[in-house]
Amino acid sequence: METSLAFFPQLNMCESKEKTFFKLIHGSAKEETSKEAKIRAKEKRNRLSLLVQKAEFHEETNSSRSGHLAKETRVSPEEAMKWGESFDKLLSHRDGLEAFTRFLKTEFSEENIEFWIACEDFKKSKEPQQIILKAKAIYEKFIQNDAPQEVNLDFHTKEVIAKSITRPALHSFDAAQSRVYQLMEQDSYTRFLKSDIYLDLIEGRPQRPTNLRRRSRSFTYNEFQDVKSDVAIWL
Repeated sequence: METSLAFFPQLNMCESKEKTFFKLIHGSAKEETSKEAKIRAKEKRNRLSLLVQKAEFHEETNSSRSGHLAKETRVSPEEAMKWGESFDKLLSHRDGLEAFTRFLKTEFSEENIEFWIACEDFKKSKEPQQIILKAKAIYEKFIQNDAPQEVNLDFHTKEVIAKSITRPALHSFDAAQSRVYQLMEQDSYTRFLKSDIYLDLIEGRPQRPTNLRRRSRSFTYNEFQDVKSDVAIWL
């Protein structure tokens, strides 16, 4: 009898241990289930966010394309015809300057028009410090030997600029700008008037895609419209 009574506490103790064990197991299982649910919910949120981002991206892309198409078709054939009258008329028109810049990029010679635009901006400088900084930026970008976008200038013109670069004046680049202007007028402009880019404009055809070498990081025609007095334009 004593043996039987002694057995019951041991049995109760085993039951208690088993209950504790099952509680731990079930509690752990619940925790795992809760973690899995949180992970699945997070994954769903991420997928939803990704879908929203994709939708916004496509919307922006389509909007950008629509704006680009509108930009391409805003030039009338009559207006484009005027660009063939003189090189000066071409460059004095915003869309003409853009079309010519696009053409030069197909010939890998956009540095010429970008140098010309940079000089136009430079001559509008007012503050002495601004003149010095911009002159240095133009010299390093377009003039000095092995410059990232070195323009084709004779030795004498480059030497004159190099000697004056420490104390530049608004006319420091006039000779070089005139030289580059003549090169574009006598060479590139003639080919531009025979190019598909120009012929499509005067005939009112949709513009064709062009294969460009790269997006230039220097002064571009768009920046010329809203000129900023900031040397970082060329850096």
